[in-house]
Amino acid sequence: MALLKKRFKDYDMTGSFPGRGTFAHGVHPPEQKAFAADSPIEIMPPPKKVVLPLLQHIGGPCTPLVKARQSVVFGEMIGKGEAFISASLHAPVSGVVQKMETVTLANGRHLQAIAIKTEGDQVSGQALWDQLFGGKWPQKSYQAMAPETITEAIHDAGIVGLGGAAFPTHVKISPNDQKPIHTLMVNGCECEPYLTTDYRLMVEAPEAVVAGALLAARAVGAKKTYIGIEDNKLEAVAALRRTASGAGIHIALLKTKYPQGSEKHLIKAVLGKEVPLGGLPSDIGVAMSNVATVTSVARGVMRGLPLTHRVVSVTGGGIVQPKNLLVPMGIAMGELIDFCGGLRKTAARMIAGGPMMGFAFTNPDIPVTKGTSGITVLTHEEIRHVDQTVCVRCGRCVDVCPMNLVPTKIAMASRLNQLNLARTYNIMACFECGSCSYICPAGLPLVQLIRTGKALIAAEARK
Repeated sequence: MALLKKRFKDYDMTGSFPGRGTFAHGVHPPEQKAFAADSPIEIMPPPKKVVLPLLQHIGGPCTPLVKARQSVVFGEMIGKGEAFISASLHAPVSGVVQKMETVTLANGRHLQAIAIKTEGDQVSGQALWDQLFGGKWPQKSYQAMAPETITEAIHDAGIVGLGGAAFPTHVKISPNDQKPIHTLMVNGCECEPYLTTDYRLMVEAPEAVVAGALLAARAVGAKKTYIGIEDNKLEAVAALRRTASGAGIHIALLKTKYPQGSEKHLIKAVLGKEVPLGGLPSDIGVAMSNVATVTSVARGVMRGLPLTHRVVSVTGGGIVQPKNLLVPMGIAMGELIDFCGGLRKTAARMIAGGPMMGFAFTNPDIPVTKGTSGITVLTHEEIRHVDQTVCVRCGRCVDVCPMNLVPTKIAMASRLNQLNLARTYNIMACFECGSCSYICPAGLPLVQLIRTGKALIAAEARK
């Protein structure tokens, strides 16, 4: 508590935003940011091969535009997102297309994928960084752009949300006469333990963050723009305050709590407004994006560069040398681990993402996708071991649920295949943050059961 007060005292932001800087419920898992927070972003050399699933986002898969033995160049569109909620796919390397493959992602989905064998000259190293994040990012140039032009460039660049949900960005960042947007909210909280990709981007590429936020605000017609950052990232706060000075962007310093980065809870913390149950931020005039996403918007709109690379944290006590890496989509997760020195002997679990919302995996050949924010490797000591028992009716899951749900009732309805009962308990309102599983003294796999219930409901709807 003393540290929390010191954080707010040193960076007093009183009056800079209408909310209270936090939300009700939630949990405080160990942050564990120290593993990689001070590691500047390193650029991985091009791999020998990339494997690119045709579906890397919410919505429909893209349609392949290339065939085996066809040569492609860096940035070339190789898959077309033809559905409204879809995103195109671009080559992150120059090379030759291989035979189509089927891959299994960490979340268990089996997908068709385009494989490319790397050949010829590649854009890499400092030249790659300069293209994606370096140089000047004029803050005034967006003012002459039509909102539709910005949205079209975002669509052409295949940009999706890089905060985890991977929702096609052109759908969110577009003019909407039916639901006028007055505020753009940019999420820089990165509340998931261990992960530090957004933090390093805010520290190392604040100009691109600010330029992308200005472009997104222009596209949706927002009059106000806020970047929400938790108070365990003060270096990022300082960098963005300096860069955004005079740009009309407000930096909202928020109390560190999980899941502060959830869109509904970020809106509550910054604006003091509630998004209706089952509703969207646009229902109350707010558009949402993530700091990594808006940097992609900046280079897609201002430099015509598609989304081919992203920053990934490789972190945790089970990694020899935790790092933040700029990597091409489609590179195998095992290559990232090897680049960080490999696994320690104490490594016990590999997770795609963070420990709260990520998926455990064992196959090192799983490719990095647009939604891969990190690889967390936990040791036996870092894994909480709780013998599973029956629910003890303690109510802790209810106390911490940020959506005011009763997780055990939803989970048990899912376990018993009582889908109508699960719907009654608002199963679809759960965004699987993991707060309930984290706090459960009975060790119940609440999130896994709820995910199963959602999958059963989706399967039922397809019949």
